[in-house]
Amino acid sequence: MTTTRTTMADSTTEAPDGVAGGRLVVSARVRIIGWMVGVLALALVALVFLTWEVLSARADAAADKELTHEGNKFRAFAASPAAAQFTRPEDLLDRWLQSNLPDDSEALFTIVDGREFHRSQGTPPARLDTDPAFVKQLAGATEPSYGWVDSTAGKVRYGVIPVRIGAQPVRAQLVVLEFRDVIAKPSIDAAKALVVIAAITLVLAAGACWLVTGRVLAPIRQLRATAERIGETDLSRRIEVVGNDDVAQLAGTFNTMLDRLEEAFEAQREFVDNAGHELRTPITVIRGHLELMGDDPAERAETKALVLDELVRMNRMVDDLLVLAKSERPDFLQLDEVDFTELVVEVVAKARPLGDRRWRVHTTADAKYVADGQRLTQALMQLVSNAVRHTKAGDRIEVGAHLDADGSALLWVADSGPGVAPDDRDRIFDRFARGNDQRRTDGAGLGLAIVRSIMRAHGGDVRLAAGPGARFELTLPPVEVPHR
Repeated sequence: MTTTRTTMADSTTEAPDGVAGGRLVVSARVRIIGWMVGVLALALVALVFLTWEVLSARADAAADKELTHEGNKFRAFAASPAAAQFTRPEDLLDRWLQSNLPDDSEALFTIVDGREFHRSQGTPPARLDTDPAFVKQLAGATEPSYGWVDSTAGKVRYGVIPVRIGAQPVRAQLVVLEFRDVIAKPSIDAAKALVVIAAITLVLAAGACWLVTGRVLAPIRQLRATAERIGETDLSRRIEVVGNDDVAQLAGTFNTMLDRLEEAFEAQREFVDNAGHELRTPITVIRGHLELMGDDPAERAETKALVLDELVRMNRMVDDLLVLAKSERPDFLQLDEVDFTELVVEVVAKARPLGDRRWRVHTTADAKYVADGQRLTQALMQLVSNAVRHTKAGDRIEVGAHLDADGSALLWVADSGPGVAPDDRDRIFDRFARGNDQRRTDGAGLGLAIVRSIMRAHGGDVRLAAGPGARFELTLPPVEVPHR
């Protein structure tokens, strides 16, 4: 079988209808990139979100830590001997404000008698001491308290510490402000940089995916372009397999499928041609005799007998054709354990009425084998029937079976007739093939083809052994069942 090879690298020129296929490849490429970029985008969003949450939590913790630190410093100062000289809380607070310079992210101010009194040095990020509502909210504090408040500089963590000297009632408070967003500014800048990096990464990943998927799908596109050239009338083209990756394996599988398709189409074409030729002859004979049939009763009876004989032959031919057609189906065989001894004895018993021959069971194998017993019987009976037609009364016909050590099996039918002519030995297994001796080949030439189909369905074959007479051997692969 001549096969034309088409190299994948040379198959980029598409058939006229390749535009739709190209669009499908591009669509698949876009979908793949969409999925990959989508997954990457979700991962980056999750990364940015988690990073921001961690940084935000750290900023909150830093604000609390600074607030606690300032409170502890003020309590230590209020308990020091230097603070004992003050008799008024506002004087104590002023001394504290003068001796403490707040950081850029914090501010201090005092409340005396319900009003903002003084604030720390420097310019705070936001002026909360000028917010009457906020000052009023903290002015009544008699116990230390903490909380959050919004400002023009973002979230602010505040703490208010009431100040009392001796038994005097509380009339002053120290307010400590920690500007959380100012503390978190480095973290916010890092998060923004992370967002920019993530966006750039996403764009670069999309571009890389486009290039990579293009290279990955290029062999598929070439495979499709080559496949489009392969039509029902020309199944000889094949795809050159280069490498050992998944695409190469796909090309190899595609070539194997084309081999099976080409064989099936060739077999179908030959089968239909031969079947049409074989059925055309009896139909022509029947039609001709019916058209020429007269009114004479003897002539009508003779024509009727001839027509019925041709119809019987056609019916047998159709049955044989159905068997050959079914042999390609997966349910052609009904596997079960077959006892070779019972099989051989049964075939000889059935064959005895076919002719006056010296029937003999030559050898049997005392073992069981997994096969279709009915199909094996059909194959052996076909060989026995051929042997009867090609021998005469008193000739020997023997049937036997043998099991090899490796589990393979051999069945055979042998006779002492004239054997098969050398010119016929290679073609008698073909469909509709007949021997050159037309006197003994009145069938349609499907018998041995059926035998071969049955054996190949079992994974074996049929062969004609050399020697005197005719010896047909049926081979079976090693699937023997252990002795019982």
